[in-house]
Amino acid sequence: MTRIDFHTNIPDKLIYACRLARKAWSTRAKVVLLAEDAAQAAALNDALWTLSETDFIPHVLAGDPLAAETPIIVTDREDVDLPHHEMLVNLTRRTPATFAEFARVFEIISTDEADAAAGRQRYVAYKKQSYPLTHFVANQS
Repeated sequence: MTRIDFHTNIPDKLIYACRLARKAWSTRAKVVLLAEDAAQAAALNDALWTLSETDFIPHVLAGDPLAAETPIIVTDREDVDLPHHEMLVNLTRRTPATFAEFARVFEIISTDEADAAAGRQRYVAYKKQSYPLTHFVANQS
């Protein structure tokens, strides 16, 4: 069964997702980063290139010919054929239709109230379906 981790109170979802991808890559995990739209996917792609001057985070956009060989995939579409289903990082305000295909899902929730409200709705929906849930609140002392 898919394990779902909620990370809330995130001030910058793109940077947070990049750091999460970098951490996953350090353990050789395979990740799909699901963006809200094409603009956010492009921004995420750019952010992965510029996160650090010393780290290389191998990634491509979904549909790229090298996707099957690349550990990190960036997409804003769920109707594409994804080469791996280990980890999904959801940056959207919706429940991904394909979330159950992944071993683990990270729900990234910002400090924005509308984003937080959508996250709470997803949390309740996952809980009703008995998915194992964890919750991490960023910047909490």
